[in-house]
Parts: sequence; structure tokens; C-alpha cells
Amino acid sequence: MTPYFPGHGDHRYRVSHYDLTLRYRVAGNRLDGTARLTVSAAEPLQELDLDLGRFRVLGVTVDGMPARHLLGRGKLRVTLPRPLLAGAAAGVEVRYSGTPMPVPSPWGGLGWEELTDGALVAGQPIGAPSWFPCNDRPSDKASYRIAVTTASSYRVIANGVLAAQRRGAGTTTWIYDQPEPMASYLASVQIGRYQVAEVAGTRLAHPARLGTRVRHDFGRQGEMMAVFADLFGPYPFTGYVAVVADDELDIPVEAQGMSIFGRNHVDGRRGFERLVAHELAHQWFGNSLTVSCWSDIWLQEGFATYAEWLWSEASGGLPAAEHARRWHQRLALLPQDFVLADPGVDVLFDDRVYKRGALTVHALRRALGDEVFFPVLRGWTAARRHANVSTRDFAGHVQRAITRPVGPLLSAWLYDKPLPPLS
Repeated sequence: MTPYFPGHGDHRYRVSHYDLTLRYRVAGNRLDGTARLTVSAAEPLQELDLDLGRFRVLGVTVDGMPARHLLGRGKLRVTLPRPLLAGAAAGVEVRYSGTPMPVPSPWGGLGWEELTDGALVAGQPIGAPSWFPCNDRPSDKASYRIAVTTASSYRVIANGVLAAQRRGAGTTTWIYDQPEPMASYLASVQIGRYQVAEVAGTRLAHPARLGTRVRHDFGRQGEMMAVFADLFGPYPFTGYVAVVADDELDIPVEAQGMSIFGRNHVDGRRGFERLVAHELAHQWFGNSLTVSCWSDIWLQEGFATYAEWLWSEASGGLPAAEHARRWHQRLALLPQDFVLADPGVDVLFDDRVYKRGALTVHALRRALGDEVFFPVLRGWTAARRHANVSTRDFAGHVQRAITRPVGPLLSAWLYDKPLPPLS
């Protein structure tokens, strides 16, 4: 299978921990950073390739020793002062500065984005190098410490738990710890003039002027969390925060322990509640269970889309079966020109991938029955908690849990181009 983003990531090593110390000036969009990576070699190494955007690299050390380095075309090549044996670990420190710029992609710029008054990070799938040096592949998950210093009039929200908040002369440093393993594209920083509120057991960050609408539109998020915990298993992280930026965004974005919405996703009528459900569901499907390869994206987007239908069903809206029927009719009228289990980069985020993925989950639910399907689903999230997953892993998990063959059903939905019937 051809890698979707061959210019990103390096399988010759892994990163177990990132320690990011950042200073950001909102006026001028200036970022100064020190990144400390704990890396381990999968094979003997004499050099290390890190993914990093257009910054000025001020210095690199490996285990405290200065290292020669060259940055170009999105890669920071570090010549190791001494070879690293397979299985050996090293501490790599990179000091860098500059204007963070989004990473070009078929879907526009990804990663660090300057807002009207602040900044946000939306990294899926290859935007992480826009703000820190990393091994940018979803199969390399690590723990994180993220410290950001900026003007005290702004609040910083990052992945994990707020461990400390230190005030200086006109600035505040916000320090977050993310102990659960996280893929680089899910690392995120949000900077803005936010108020933080607790609503129904979940946290909301939003501009003050949008408070009433945000509290209403996200008012059922606690109930949603309880429904998903019952259907999918316990929530996999320490906390969760939904951030509403004071800018319009094309689509909401999930990060680990966090979701980011634009002000245009808040209308005071819960008109975008399905998206609230979708992003929350990604905490199980995408963030805890992360695909090893982007070709398996249906395991994230298909399940998150099906969660929209499950929330509709649980909250008094249309049942999932009716959503499935309507979307099956719509998809049947569209081109059947991709394979769900390997759709290709061009249609990676096509709505057909999302909806056919959800239909695959619904077809499996119909075949197994609720009394079997939901325990199988909870077993899947429990067995692969905080790990990487693939389509083959999922098919194997389902087959081990039941006695009758499930291969023909999954094969038709995942590997055949024509849309199978729902019956």
C-alpha cells in the first residue's frame, strides 16, 4: 500500500515524549520554541529526520552534545554526534524561532493558524510541523508537556491537564501535561480571549459575548458524554474541553481531549449539535484508538459519524436506522469509485467516506444485533485503548467475538466499490 504522505514521518525511530516550551507574540504572529524529544532507534542510526516547517533553527543538541543539522523542504536532518544503536534512546533538543505558517495540503493550509485575535492549531492530518519538530506519523504516539508563554490578556488551552499557571511581567505561562499517548497531528494549542465555564460536567471555552449561546448549544454535552460512555466504554482521557473561537471556521476540528469550533457553529438553537457529537466521539475513535495508516480513516470518521446517528436516536431525534436509510439512498446516486478501506488521498475527507463508513458500522450492527454489537464495540475500545488500529485489527476483533463468519459482510462494505444493499 502506498503511503498517503510519504514526506512525513520516519519509521526508523519513535518518540516517547515531547517537552515543548513556547513563547508566542500574538501581535506579529511570532513563535520561539525549544522542543525536547526523547527518541528511541528502531534500527542503527547515524542521522535523524524530523518534520519541521519554515523556521530558523538556532541550535540542536543530542544528549547535550551539539549536532550538525540542515533544514529544508519540511525536514530537519540532524547528524548524530555518535551513532545510535537499535533500541537505544537519546534526548534531542531543538531551538527554533520564526513565523508559524500552515503546512500546504490538498485541503488548504494545516496546523498553526493566526486568528483575528489569537491563534489555533488544527493539525489533521499533516499540520503538526507548522509549530514543532516531530515524527509526523499517526502510528508514533507519545506523551507531551506543553508550556506556552503569551500576553496575560490571553488564555492558552492545550492538550491534557493544566499543571501550572505562572504570571510574569505582562505575560502568563500555561503548562499542560498530556500523559496518555498522543499522535502529533492531535497536539493542539488554542490562544484567545476565552472564558472557561463548567457546563454539565464538561468544560467550555468561549468569547464572553457568545456565552449564552454557547452554554445553550453545548448544554447537552454532559448527557452526550454519558450516552457515549455507555455505548463505547469509559471516556478515555482525564478531561475534555470544547473551544469556540471568535472566528468562523470551515469545519470543527478534534484534538486529544479537545474540540475546536468556530463562532459560526453556534446559533443558539443547537443547529450544529450533530457536530458536537461527532467531535466528542473522536475522543474514542481517532484519539484513543488512532489509525496506524491514513488509508484506514473510516475507523475514525465512520464511527464518529455513526455516533451522530446514535446521539440522535438517544436524544429523541431520528433513529440511526432512519439516518442510515436516508444516507444510503443519497450515496447510491453518487459515484461508486473508491474503496472505503483505502480511499486514496484525493477523497480522504470526502463526505462519502464518512457516510459509507457509518453505513458499514450500521450494517454490522444490524447483522449482529444490539445485544452483541455494543459489547463487541466496548471490547474494541477497551482492547485498543490509547493504541493504534487498522481495518484488519477491527475485522479480527469482531470475528473473534462471534461464531458466524463476518468476513463477507465487511469485505463488501470495505473493499468493493459498489455500495452494498443495507438489507
